[in-house]
Amino acid sequence: MELLTWVAVLWIWLGFLASGSSSIDGFHQAFPVVEPDPGHTKLRLAREGLDIIKRIKNPIAAVAVIGPYRSGKSFLLNQLLSLSCYEGFGVGHMRDTKTKGIWVWGLPIELDIDGVKTSVFYLDTEGFESVGKSNVYDDRIFALATVMSSVLIYNLPETIREADISRLSFAVELAEEFYGRVKGQDVAFEPAKLLWLIQRDFLQGKTVQEMVHEALRRVPNTDGDKNIDQINQIRDSLAIMGDNSTAFSLPQPHLQRTKLCDMKDDELDPTYVKKREQLKELVASVIRPKIVQGKTLNGKEFVAFLEQILKALNKGEIPSTGSLVEVFNKKILEQCLKLYSDMMAKVGLPLSEQSLQEAHERSRVLSMKAFDDQHFGRHHAKKSAMQLEEEMDKVYKNIILANEYRSSKLCESLYTRCEDKMDQLQVLRLPSMAKFNAGFLQCNQSFEHECVGPSKTNYEQRMMKMLGKSRTLFIKEYNHRLFNWLVAFSLVMVVVGRFIIKFILIEIGAWIMFIFLETYTRMFWSAETLYYNPAWHFIVATWETLVYNPILDLDRWAIPIILLGAIFILYWRCYGRRKHGSRSLLPLYSNQKGGSAHPRTD
Repeated sequence: MELLTWVAVLWIWLGFLASGSSSIDGFHQAFPVVEPDPGHTKLRLAREGLDIIKRIKNPIAAVAVIGPYRSGKSFLLNQLLSLSCYEGFGVGHMRDTKTKGIWVWGLPIELDIDGVKTSVFYLDTEGFESVGKSNVYDDRIFALATVMSSVLIYNLPETIREADISRLSFAVELAEEFYGRVKGQDVAFEPAKLLWLIQRDFLQGKTVQEMVHEALRRVPNTDGDKNIDQINQIRDSLAIMGDNSTAFSLPQPHLQRTKLCDMKDDELDPTYVKKREQLKELVASVIRPKIVQGKTLNGKEFVAFLEQILKALNKGEIPSTGSLVEVFNKKILEQCLKLYSDMMAKVGLPLSEQSLQEAHERSRVLSMKAFDDQHFGRHHAKKSAMQLEEEMDKVYKNIILANEYRSSKLCESLYTRCEDKMDQLQVLRLPSMAKFNAGFLQCNQSFEHECVGPSKTNYEQRMMKMLGKSRTLFIKEYNHRLFNWLVAFSLVMVVVGRFIIKFILIEIGAWIMFIFLETYTRMFWSAETLYYNPAWHFIVATWETLVYNPILDLDRWAIPIILLGAIFILYWRCYGRRKHGSRSLLPLYSNQKGGSAHPRTD
């Protein structure tokens, strides 16, 4: 029984090892990452290779080999990976190219780079100038390999041709856009290190670096040929990029090139084997993790980055650095636009046009500074900067419309409030010029301080017209209403003084006022002539002092005061005389019958 148990455990363990071995063997091959579309003009992603890359958790670096077709790129990669032709990248000796698109070796090499564990992938690319392909397709392959890789090995047989230099135009343009940033403190996007690999047995007494320098020397152009000028510009740029490129020579491994796959190291040229190992060391020394937007990329991030790049390169008829820069700057542009929008959202609307313009300028400057600090590219970044300006202008126009709307709503509300206030002042129970002026001033000041924004000018004009009409109407009705009110008041005081308070002086004063108002208007034909009389001015001044002053607003408190007065008189008539006797502080009406003076009774 115990023996059977041990056999079962051993069987399970062997099965586990077998499955683990088979899973590793499953990655021990090349997988397509990018493949051509049916028309062989554009590129599309291949899920097999992407799934291989996605599983990597470490920072990723990539080594890509580019060059003409049938130049030995796949064989070179197998040599760098220490693989035979039968287990590594496919090697072809036919007229048509073996590799289509871009392929990746399934098992990355783990390296410790500056203390960071890095997974290094090796990429094989479809050769240039093969049969049945367009130049645009070759440009896309080259452009994508340039962007994907950390080290770009330019595999050239024998020598450097004019066409080989012209092919580097995209790499040069890419480096001109991004390389300046790498040399500064911010590493936004690091272009690939360019390694010129010349496969040649004899260099005629020159080093490979001298050969490269000679090939990059300007060619005289006395005839003004545009193509020569363009290649000379590439030469100049490549010379400036000297610290981002290096050169290496590799002799032929054997004269019988068609049998290389069947040869082992001891059958190859010893010089070749030695130089091959030096090349491995050189690649390992210059390779660095891929850096995008200031950080390294793991597998999933690298695939997302690749999807963005491929979309940009397929966008136009010809792959351009400009479209690539737009992809890199898209997220930064969105962040800076959000920064602008957030700052403008904090501005309390409505505002005056000048204040809103100042807030816009402050927010715009800060957003553009953030873009300048983070953006990719130098020349083509201007287009992204202009796009950011346009987007901010669109947001600002919407804010202007919102400011106009809110300004209109606020000023309309203040105008309506003042209009209601003026209407209330027109129908005061006790007409008072002082109270009207106070309300008029308060309305005017509150409108002046609270109404802001572009609608203020329009509503100020409406406000002045409305206040002017209200003032004119109030003044017109003021004297007439006050005259009628005083006539009625004098008659009321006659009744109060004679029958309620029974205070003769109040009755006499009321009669004097009534007689003056009535006889004056009869004598001078109209009440309007009274309004210019000094006596009338005195009456008005006294009235204004009593009705509205800092201590008392009689229009508001008139009814409570009358009620309190009525209660006081009622109390005095009923209880005050019994409690205090017949003594009175006021000269009352008296009855002389019987020779004795006593208060008149009902």
